[in-house]
Amino acid sequence: MAEDLIVQRPEGLYCPAGDFHIDPWRPVPRAVITHAHADHARRGHGAYLATAVSAGVLRARLGAISLQGLAYGEAVHLNGVRVSLHPAGHVLGSAQVRVEHGGQVWVASGDYFTSGHTDDTNTTCAAFEPVRCHCFITESTFGLPLYRWRPQAEVLGEVNAWWAANAQAGRASLLLAYSFGKAQRLLAGVDATLGPVFVHGAVEPLNEAYRAAGVALPATTRVEAATDKAQLQRALVVAPPAVLGSAWARKLGEHSDAFASGWMQLRGARRRQGVDRGFVLSDHADWPGLQRAIAATGAGRVIVTHGYEAVMVRWLQQQGLEAGSFRTQYGVEGGEALEEPPAAAVQEQALA
Repeated sequence: MAEDLIVQRPEGLYCPAGDFHIDPWRPVPRAVITHAHADHARRGHGAYLATAVSAGVLRARLGAISLQGLAYGEAVHLNGVRVSLHPAGHVLGSAQVRVEHGGQVWVASGDYFTSGHTDDTNTTCAAFEPVRCHCFITESTFGLPLYRWRPQAEVLGEVNAWWAANAQAGRASLLLAYSFGKAQRLLAGVDATLGPVFVHGAVEPLNEAYRAAGVALPATTRVEAATDKAQLQRALVVAPPAVLGSAWARKLGEHSDAFASGWMQLRGARRRQGVDRGFVLSDHADWPGLQRAIAATGAGRVIVTHGYEAVMVRWLQQQGLEAGSFRTQYGVEGGEALEEPPAAAVQEQALA
């Protein structure tokens, strides 16, 4: 029986044949990185391999690192193991890692987004592309049947309507979203003709990295650089969730706040977050999206990582697939890719 191409180690996912790790959470000599969210890309590794398009964001977040960048589909050989990176549709430069050795092909997905809605175009990153393999390592951030996304164009239309109503009433629109990925997805999708767009200082460096990679975003200004406070009364202000209720937010004056997240699918999530509005918008695949992605790989074996592993593993086994899970630290320390809602809230709606 062939040895597994990817196994668990205390440092993270490890390819013994190639002697490299994928998204390790402890320092290692060689790390292959799926994307630049903090729970997948960490400081301290000897050498990094990632997509070339993600280089700007990785360096903005990690500083000076030894980084080799690959184009999507370009292959390198690490100790005789063929490694290539393929679009994941999650954030700028996000990739699935294809590993081939000894007649076996494994794919580690990292985080990914795929949609069943034809109008869900996202100009901020390359769309997910399924990769055929024998074993697929999949996330399950939203791996419960209750998570089913509406067309993103509809949700963005609701964001625009909320912003327009606030502007007419003379109050700022504070839209809370993760600084990397979600913020840019929103900025690229809203109607920037409705008013000026301001951002938090944590968002603007990532906007600059996106623009440097060729992604079109509307003009944005740091809130601190606002010269006319009256502009804020009709502005959209994009900031990370941590600013909610802070002194920074109070400086905006009268405002309405909203949170854009897949967790807003849960009944009561907006109330628990303490915001005026909740918009269901995610960078991760929903339940049907996970199913479609897994089926498209043709894999006979599936390993489930962060999220609702037990539910996904049980469903996969019911489909006749060999399924198990890896216990990882993704979503635990990064704070961006996975903000776990209260377990009681999930159970409440799952049983409804």
